[in-house]
Amino acid sequence: MTVYGIHASHEQVHPSDLLAAVIQAEQAGFAAAMCSDHFSPWSERQGQSGFAWSWLGAALQATELPFGVVNAPGQRYHPAIIAQAIGTLGAMYPGRFWTALGTGEASNEHITGGRWPRKDERNARLRECVDVIRALLDGEEVSHDGLVTVDRARLWTRPETPPPLIGAAVSVSTARRCAQWADGLITVNQSTDVLQQIIEVYHGAGGRGPVNLQVHLSWAENEDEAARIAHEQWRSNVFAPPVCWDLELTDHFDEASKHVTPEHVAESVIVSADPGLHAARLHEYAELGFDGIYLHHVGQEQTAFIDTFGDKVLPQLKQGGH
Repeated sequence: MTVYGIHASHEQVHPSDLLAAVIQAEQAGFAAAMCSDHFSPWSERQGQSGFAWSWLGAALQATELPFGVVNAPGQRYHPAIIAQAIGTLGAMYPGRFWTALGTGEASNEHITGGRWPRKDERNARLRECVDVIRALLDGEEVSHDGLVTVDRARLWTRPETPPPLIGAAVSVSTARRCAQWADGLITVNQSTDVLQQIIEVYHGAGGRGPVNLQVHLSWAENEDEAARIAHEQWRSNVFAPPVCWDLELTDHFDEASKHVTPEHVAESVIVSADPGLHAARLHEYAELGFDGIYLHHVGQEQTAFIDTFGDKVLPQLKQGGH
C-alpha cells in the first residue's frame, strides 16, 4: 500500500512554522515526511532557507513520523560530515530516517567559492561520496583520495542498522545510475510516461528498495487563488536541467522566470481547488507503483492545505486501496 507523506519546503517556510506543519500533518493522517536541504531559496519571493539538519532533530523528536532529506554531498558538505549527521539521527531515531543523495545545484554549492563541476564530474563525485558515506556508516575507517579527500575518518556514533541511502533522480538516465548503489529511489512528478520509464529502468537495472515520488501541488478554496499561489511561489522552479542546475542566485532565477505564465507552471504543479481532482491524480501516481508519495503544497501557508487534504483527500486514497 502506498504511503502518503508531506514535503516540508525549507526554501518557503520558516522552520518553526514547518515544525508546526509536520506535527499537524501527523495528526491529520499523513504517515511520513521529507524535507529539502538548501542554502538558498529558488526565488526572493520564497524568502527562507533554514538548516535542514538542525530542524530534522526537532521534527523527529516532535513526531513519530519517518523522515527523509534530499542532500548533495561533495562540495558544500564533506561526505564524512553527512555520514556523521546521518549516523547521529539514525542512532537517535532507529528506522525512521533516510537520506536521498544527488549531485546538487549551483544555487546552493557556489557559496564555497569552488568551481561548479561539469555534470559528468558531479556524477563521479557523488558516487565517491556515496561509497565514503556507506563505508563510514558500516563502521570502517576511511581514507580516500579522489574528487573528494578523506583522511582516516571513523564514525564513533552509529545506528545498529545504517539508514537507507536513496538515489535522487529526475531523469531515466540518472535512475539507471542510481540502481548501481541506492537503497531506493525518489523522483518528482512529471508525465506519467516518464515516471513509468523511471520506475522500469531503475528496477530493470537492478535497483532495490522503495520507489518514491515528490508531488508539487497547489490547492486553495477557489481556482484563481490556487493558480495565483502556484505562479507566485513556483514559477522560478519550472526550468529543466541544465538551467535549474547551473543558475546561482535568486536574482538569476527571478529574471529567468519573468515571462513564465500560470499555464506553464501548471505543467509541473497540480493546480486545483477540487480535492477530488488531487485525489484522482495522486491515485494515478500510486497506480504506477510508487511506494511513497510526498505532497508538497507550494504555498507558504500550510494549515488549510493540511486540514483539507487530511479530511478530503487522504480518506479517498485509503478507500481506493492506495
